[in-house]
Amino acid sequence: MKSSLPTNPLAPKGPHRRHPKMLPDGARERLLETVNAARDRLVVTWLADGGLRIGELCGLHLVDLHLRENAACGECRAPHLHVCHRPGNPNRAEAKTKRPWRVEHGIVTGGLIKRVSPAMVHTYFEYVTTEYPRGAGHGMLLVQLRGADTGQPWAPVGARRMLGQAGKRAGLGVVKPHAFRHSFTSAVLDAADGNLLIARDAGGWASAAMVDEVYGHVDVHDPVFGAALRTVWGETK
Repeated sequence: MKSSLPTNPLAPKGPHRRHPKMLPDGARERLLETVNAARDRLVVTWLADGGLRIGELCGLHLVDLHLRENAACGECRAPHLHVCHRPGNPNRAEAKTKRPWRVEHGIVTGGLIKRVSPAMVHTYFEYVTTEYPRGAGHGMLLVQLRGADTGQPWAPVGARRMLGQAGKRAGLGVVKPHAFRHSFTSAVLDAADGNLLIARDAGGWASAAMVDEVYGHVDVHDPVFGAALRTVWGETK
C-alpha cells in the first residue's frame, strides 16, 4: 500500500503565488537582494508599498514628493506624494489618473494623493544622495544611470526591463510592474477586513460611478485607513 502520492509533473514550479496576477510569495525581498542600484531598490519599494502604476512612478517629479509630516500643501498630514497627469513628460511617462492639480509658489496641490511608507522615504534619500545627478534640469525623479543618456528621465520601458531581468535572476520569472499593484491591493483588503473603499483609495483604482456618487472617497486622515496601510507596511500600530 502506498503511503504517498507521486509528484504531479504538471504542477506549477517556482515560488508560490496566490493569484496569477500577483507577485510570488517573498518576491519583494528576493528582488531587493538581487538589484544593485539604489534607484532600483526605490522602484521595488515604491511599487510594493505605494501600489503605484509604472507610468505614475516614472512620471513623478521631485516637487510632487512631500515626504515629511505637515507638508506645505496642507492636504495630508502624513508623508505623501501627488500623482499628477503630465502628458508632456520627456520620458513619455503618463499618469492614468487625471485629477486636477496645480503648482503655486513651487508647491504642488491636488492630483491623486498617496501616503508613503517609511521604507519609501528611506529608499528615496538613499537614491538622491548617492545616484541622482546634480543640476538635473528636468526635475523628474527617476533617471538613467548609465550610457549616453545618463541623467536623463528614465522611461517606463526601462523600468519594466529592469524588473523583468531582476525577476529572472532572482528565480521568480518575469516580474511585471502591475503585479505589485495587485499584491498591494490584496494586502490592503486583508488589513482592512475587506473594505473595498479603503482598498480602492489606497491604490487609486477607478470605481463605478454609483459607488463614487454614494460613498465618495475615503479620508486619508481616517485612522482605519492609516492602520490598514501601516499593517501592509509591516509597522506596529
